[in-house]
Amino acid sequence: MSTATTNTSSLNDLIAPIVQEAMFVASETSIMPGLVKNFTVPANAGKVLQVPLYGTQTIATDVGENAEIDMTAISTGVANITLTEAGIAATVTDMARNHSVSNVIADLGKLFGEAIAKRHDRALTGLFSSFSTSINAGTDTQSELTVADLHKAYATLKSNAVPGPYYGVFTPQALFALKANLTNTYVNPTNSLVVTNQAMSEGYIGRIAGIDVFETSNIVEDSATSAVCGVFARDALGLAVAQRLNIETQRDASLRAEEVVASTRYGVNVLHNSYGVKIAVDNTI
Repeated sequence: MSTATTNTSSLNDLIAPIVQEAMFVASETSIMPGLVKNFTVPANAGKVLQVPLYGTQTIATDVGENAEIDMTAISTGVANITLTEAGIAATVTDMARNHSVSNVIADLGKLFGEAIAKRHDRALTGLFSSFSTSINAGTDTQSELTVADLHKAYATLKSNAVPGPYYGVFTPQALFALKANLTNTYVNPTNSLVVTNQAMSEGYIGRIAGIDVFETSNIVEDSATSAVCGVFARDALGLAVAQRLNIETQRDASLRAEEVVASTRYGVNVLHNSYGVKIAVDNTI
């Protein structure tokens, strides 16, 4: 087992501050959990969560007065979300905790919260490549993201009768190209659209083509030069959480230190494949 010392007496009375800081940072840093279907897995419920999936029903014809309505057989599919674990650990010496200039406990909470949030986000964005519908081919050399790509994604989801709202999650590099397209490469924009003004003054795009746009570095890169981003509805992806964050400590008396371990138990999977569209984009500036 590898060891790494963060170069502080017992940390048991300080677990609450660590957890509070970590939970706050995780909630502020993470994007994806708020955009997908969430499930809470209770204790002793098994490690595989089965999510029933109902198909869309249609009515083919009208019925006449006093005519009996035919029975429809309703069947379900299922999406399995298997729980897994991820974690991070650090060894904090008594010297570091008691004599460090910074607040070591707050620092640990911040670092652990960021790590857990990033793990959840990257697990979910890694599912974008599983969407069967694609705007661009999934190869290393891609065109830059354009407004037309977003309109195509919106039209694709609408044509499949996917209920909104729709979310688009992209890398900063992909949105850099889109902002450049909207703002005449950031020089003397020729239009006064609200989205153009936002891109120029605030550096972000809130909503375009009926899609709420989010920017994050927590997208799994397809290669060094491309990434697979996604436009999707909430029910496209599922996140099951048995334990969002758990922190434990163990005293190492001979080292005069405390081992601090943060872990999470969660699972992700695609629920409705047709509810999402993948967009492979150039991931360079």
